[in-house]
Amino acid sequence: MIELIKEPWAWYVAGPLISLVMFILLYFNKTFGISSSLDTLCTIGGAGRISSFFKIEWKSRVWNLVFAVGALIGGFIASNYLKNDHAIELNDHTMDVLHGYGIDNAGEEFLPTQLFNWNSLFEPKGFVLMIVGGFLIGFGTRYAGGCTSGHAISGLSNLQLPSLIAVIGFFFGGLITVHLIFPYLF
Repeated sequence: MIELIKEPWAWYVAGPLISLVMFILLYFNKTFGISSSLDTLCTIGGAGRISSFFKIEWKSRVWNLVFAVGALIGGFIASNYLKNDHAIELNDHTMDVLHGYGIDNAGEEFLPTQLFNWNSLFEPKGFVLMIVGGFLIGFGTRYAGGCTSGHAISGLSNLQLPSLIAVIGFFFGGLITVHLIFPYLF
């Protein structure tokens, strides 16, 4: 049974489950997104005394914090107990490019430990990837009015034009980063 859980779910199972979650959120007049949880945490911490941006009714957003905690717990369980031990299937060209960047275990792990580990925070490349990249992602999600999951799943399913524009921007930003910026970091 555990082996069945470790395999990726097929699109025809995962897709309807995501749709079911969206219908439930729509029914309760809620929107999906994780980046607004940071606003709620800052408001609870008293950031409203510093900036009017954080003067929100945080009690109406507690459900989103519960959702975020559930996502963290689910991620922990999945990464520690439900990991698939199979190598990731990558295109040979992609493997060659990653090996050229010095990522020797490309395809063996979902997140290469050569890039994502605590020690890399103290190296220039790791610092840029994790700290500067994290700041830019955080800034971008607030500037865009939400994160990729909020716009791509919730916003597009609600047929919101700003979400379509944001998703197109996320897509092109990712392409620019991977093809024009990422090669210079290695």
